[in-house]
Amino acid sequence: MKIALVTGGSRGIGRAVCVGLSKSGYHVIINYNKNLTEAENTLNLIKENGGTGEILKFDVSNHLEVEKVLDQWKAKNRDNIIEVLVNNAGIRHDSLMMWMEDETWSDVINTNLNSFFYVTKQLIKEMMVNKFGRVINIVSLSGIKGMPGQVNYSAAKAGVIGATKALAQEVGKKNVTINAVAPGFIKTDMTTDLNEKELKALIPLNRFGEAHEVADLVAFLASKEASYITGEVISINGGIYT
Repeated sequence: MKIALVTGGSRGIGRAVCVGLSKSGYHVIINYNKNLTEAENTLNLIKENGGTGEILKFDVSNHLEVEKVLDQWKAKNRDNIIEVLVNNAGIRHDSLMMWMEDETWSDVINTNLNSFFYVTKQLIKEMMVNKFGRVINIVSLSGIKGMPGQVNYSAAKAGVIGATKALAQEVGKKNVTINAVAPGFIKTDMTTDLNEKELKALIPLNRFGEAHEVADLVAFLASKEASYITGEVISINGGIYT
């Protein structure tokens, strides 16, 4: 059984990635933290498309919880290996830095950056032993270009980009690839508060992207056809110059 874990898989890009990987033949573990109903909706979409999956609750920003839950999963599935990890879970708390509270900074760094370390560390060893693995980190245009009002978010995503490039060099000889996907403006719950009419004027393709377009790129990077791509940050942003 081919198994993929998608953090933050209950909505938006995460949901689209879960469905896309299931269409590629993966049994998908849908991670969520708070909204069980939406996670169940994602699982139902997978099943409607003839795929299989399961739901796994844990807070990616809590290293003790990540370790406990994933260790329990491994103990129950000794013959199975999670060979694809999509680090997608993330939050935004936008604020100008001069007004930013310490908690606002810490929450975004913990959920968007530290979670990469906590979850990946739990799975990378098995990938290396198995001599096959794919880690795909969902970063952002903000992590490449920087965005005003998103010093915390930009810092977190830029950190994941640096970690992607470094880890790719550590594990490449074991046939494990580490890549990042950097979406621009994508129609999801996270972008509903943005002025689409105003912002799309900045985009050469003159529109926001769709979650399934990001999912298609992730599915390719997870495939054997992408076996010679590692340490890369691939932008999917409609042509915004970064």
